[in-house]
Amino acid sequence: MSYKEMLFRGKKVFVEVDAGGKIVLAGGRASMKYRLEDERVYNPNPTNLCDPGGAPLSSPPPSAASSRQAKASRSIPAGAIVAYTDGACSGNPGPAGLGYCVAFPDGRRIQKGEPLGMGTNNIAELTAILRVLELVQDKGAPLVIHTDSAYSIGVLTLGWKAKANQALIRRIRDEISRFAHLELRKVKGHAGVPDNELVDELARSSCETQTVVES
Repeated sequence: MSYKEMLFRGKKVFVEVDAGGKIVLAGGRASMKYRLEDERVYNPNPTNLCDPGGAPLSSPPPSAASSRQAKASRSIPAGAIVAYTDGACSGNPGPAGLGYCVAFPDGRRIQKGEPLGMGTNNIAELTAILRVLELVQDKGAPLVIHTDSAYSIGVLTLGWKAKANQALIRRIRDEISRFAHLELRKVKGHAGVPDNELVDELARSSCETQTVVES
């Protein structure tokens, strides 16, 4: 097993490579350590890795990524605010984190990962949606939130009965009721949708480091 020095979000890390120096991928993710002697291994999206000089590594062709993003964001209403959310948990329960990105019609984007301390994956998924609802001030604008959590969509919009997280669910439903036009859309996780991959990485990074991550 060989490791190569690279950069991850500006920090020096060590990434597993093969005999030819290429990143070893498992499930589309790299194997990374912050120090060679560390036992803990992280699995970032390789598009977030850079060579030691800061140059981005190769990534999927923009046309392919754009196509997947467009497919995931089908029929977005004109002037809509578009968001992606995700949650992560190391153990269930365990250290948790969330990630979200929000794209506004005027071109502004907000991207953030937030640690949650001890929690469950469902709490992280739900809280990520809540953060977007709290962030968006224009309640009259169309808002489309993408999530890969069928549980979140079920308990928030499909009438699923929840045995846990009832107070959090009531709070989110109350926030949803304030919007004139809001839709939760299911997106397939780890399918190459750029913004979904982004929030997955933000959630995982915040979960693993228990720090705020902004990009």
